[in-house]
Amino acid sequence: MLPVIVAAAAAEEGGGTAFILPPAYEIFWAAVVLLLIVLVVGRYGLPRIYRVLDERAERIEKGLELAAKAEEGQADAEKRAERLVQEARLEAAHIRQDAQNQAKEIIAQARQAAQVDAAAIQEGASRQILAEKQAAQISLRTDVGLLATALAERIVGEQLRDTDLSARVIDRFLDELEKAPTSHGIDNGVAVEELR
Repeated sequence: MLPVIVAAAAAEEGGGTAFILPPAYEIFWAAVVLLLIVLVVGRYGLPRIYRVLDERAERIEKGLELAAKAEEGQADAEKRAERLVQEARLEAAHIRQDAQNQAKEIIAQARQAAQVDAAAIQEGASRQILAEKQAAQISLRTDVGLLATALAERIVGEQLRDTDLSARVIDRFLDELEKAPTSHGIDNGVAVEELR
């Protein structure tokens, strides 16, 4: 309470401004202390603050450069990936085309092999048919010869003893049968069967 009374007494003595303005010596010492603080902060504090701010600005710039490089790298990587995908698609198309060409070649080779096999089978069958035909003709000649001889013996009433003569007669008879026209689309072999 004493300072309030002293202040009130001082206000009555100096007027209205003494109460608001401090004494001159306080202003002087406050200015000296402020000047010392400004000098110390300016000499030691500000360089450190500026250095920290500069380092931070450098890190930010490096980070931005790295981000720009990363974006460029990502764009390059995307281009490379797209190029690789395109190359893979082209290679897959070539592989498909080669596979189709190989399949066509395999099919053509299989067809050719099948045709060769079919021709060989057909030729073998033709040979077998020819061999069977010849065997049937020989068998038929023998059977017809025996039948003709037996028939001739019955007609003549004697046994034919001359085998050469019998063979000539049989051959002549078979030759005449072969030369004779077929009746109603039936060949000589079937006509001979009808004669039996």
